[in-house]
Amino acid sequence: MPDAQFDQEVPTLSDDLTAPLEPIEGFTAPAPAPSGAQPPVPVAQPPVPVAADPELAQPLTPLGSFDATPVEVAGVDDGEPVEIKYETRVVGLDEVKLTDRFEALSALKKDDDAPNAAVVSARAREDEQLAVRLLRAVGYYDGTATAAIEQLPGTPGRVRATITAVPGTLYTLGSVNVRAAPTVPPTLIRDSLPLRVGEAIDAERIQAAEANVSLQLPQRGYAFAEVGQRDVLLDEQSFRGDYTLPVETGPRGSFGQILTKGDPVFAVDHIEVLRRYKPGELYDIRKVDDLRQALVGTSLFSSVAVEPQRTGRAGPDGTEAVDLLVTQNKGPARTLAGEIGYGTGQGIRLEGSWTHRNLFPPEGALIVSGVAGTQEQGLGVTFRRSNAGRRDRTVTLTAAANRSNYDAFEAFTGTLSGRISYDSTPIWQKRWTYYYGLELVGTNEDTYDFARADRVRRTFGIAAAPLFLGYDTSDDLLNPTRGFRLKLNLSPEASVQGSARPYVRSIVEGTAYFPVTGSLVLAGRIRGGAINGIGRDDLAPSRRYYGGGGGSVRGFGFQELGPRGEEPNPDFDPTDPEEEDSPTRFRPIGGRSFNEFALEARYRFGNFGVVPFVDVGQVYESELPKGSDLRVGLGLGGRFYTNFGPFRIDVATPLNRREGESKVALYLSIGQAF
Repeated sequence: MPDAQFDQEVPTLSDDLTAPLEPIEGFTAPAPAPSGAQPPVPVAQPPVPVAADPELAQPLTPLGSFDATPVEVAGVDDGEPVEIKYETRVVGLDEVKLTDRFEALSALKKDDDAPNAAVVSARAREDEQLAVRLLRAVGYYDGTATAAIEQLPGTPGRVRATITAVPGTLYTLGSVNVRAAPTVPPTLIRDSLPLRVGEAIDAERIQAAEANVSLQLPQRGYAFAEVGQRDVLLDEQSFRGDYTLPVETGPRGSFGQILTKGDPVFAVDHIEVLRRYKPGELYDIRKVDDLRQALVGTSLFSSVAVEPQRTGRAGPDGTEAVDLLVTQNKGPARTLAGEIGYGTGQGIRLEGSWTHRNLFPPEGALIVSGVAGTQEQGLGVTFRRSNAGRRDRTVTLTAAANRSNYDAFEAFTGTLSGRISYDSTPIWQKRWTYYYGLELVGTNEDTYDFARADRVRRTFGIAAAPLFLGYDTSDDLLNPTRGFRLKLNLSPEASVQGSARPYVRSIVEGTAYFPVTGSLVLAGRIRGGAINGIGRDDLAPSRRYYGGGGGSVRGFGFQELGPRGEEPNPDFDPTDPEEEDSPTRFRPIGGRSFNEFALEARYRFGNFGVVPFVDVGQVYESELPKGSDLRVGLGLGGRFYTNFGPFRIDVATPLNRREGESKVALYLSIGQAF
């Protein structure tokens, strides 16, 4: 539309700007165009001529022809960044005891330099907000914080960032309210919510109190309880807040049936062997967790879950029956395991085993094990039924054949044994443990008979009924740092060599662990044993007591401590003028009693540790141990701590070393010495 036509069509308005608007009825609509008339055609305006620029007609320069080399300015090194050193000062948080928490989270405190001033300012603004959040978290809802950055006088390039906090007035709880359905007992939720009127509105304390409600309700029958979102209404005049917590309790429940789904490992009847509750008992989530851990402890699942299910069925005392759904996913049942160790006098010892933990369901394991060492070789087959008929009871049947070749004796031994036990495991470390069983041993042993001055070979038949009772308050099975342990081994036995000779072997042991600091633990052990009812020479050499070695008195070789006999040395060559061997050598004989004492200082730093130790002990020919002729070994050990226990290296030497004893003894093993 041309301008002239537009101006003609616009209605005329009053020139008085203060006058009221004209009524819309007063406007005159434009006259309609005559019928058949064509609308006016816009008149095209001629374009304004522009002077042509000849450069605009030229083609663009290819990008590859540009020179991208940065321009160098004399005296300026662009590769060397300019850093600002700064220090941080915090004001106002000490009085509310928030300085340490602030410094642990502060953006400024994480460093003391920045590439430029903008970074220092950004960190300061972040710390302003941090200070306000911390103040509000402990009840100072009117708290403020400001940041200031100033140049330190006389130190160019160094500034100070100051965070100033003003806590204001502390807000406290004006009321504590719970919105929930009735419970049994009526005050269950309120008693589980340890908040009191007048306390500061501290976020951590409130969250901990709510977590306690979430913990207590499922332990008291409310399997499906849910804690809602709290509401705190603040009053800026009284500086108090009204606290309200909504809780959906759900029905009060009792234990019902066990259901299962997934890839089954166990049927329901075996899962019921593992539970520690009876159907109809009040629901307690701790017993549900216990059942789940017992299933995990079988090592037969890749994953397993135990979840409560609502049923709508009536239970005792007005409760609703809660079924447990066990979701099973089968894991690998076979295991290969190995262990290597070394001890002076014992040499290298390799142990290996193959285990199928569920070859005879449920939990019937077949274990094939072997020993390959410089002085011991053997093979054994074991059948083990875990949780046999009741929780934590294990039945074991073993057949084994071994060859042992030590200075004290050489023996070929076959063993058949059976045992019923209640044992500790890394998952289930128990306070009381025990076992009882039977053993039949046939052994052919070569030992030196000093009365005849010759080696003799004898065959013994031995029947034994070993018994064990243990009490353990320590905090870890492989690496204890506190508590104590008591052990009693008692084995009535009969040795048959022509005629039967009954006797009793016994060992008593006590260990204690005392943490001096977080890094230093003192550990001590006392141990003693006796064999009553038979002479030493009537005992099979393999059934006698010996001392020395990594699990006994360190500083002495394996079986090196105790009564010794002298025999001709077959390696001595009297015709060799450079012969260094003695014409005789000493062999351990073994005894009927012993005592041992040990003290260690276990110092740990990270995954490593140093352990100085002293061991004392002796083996005696008498039926009861004595306090005389005690031998002492001193040593130093190193530890490397892994997720399955410490790897141990101990080096020790005997005091007042006697002829034929080792100068230095070395022991490599897994686990602490005791």
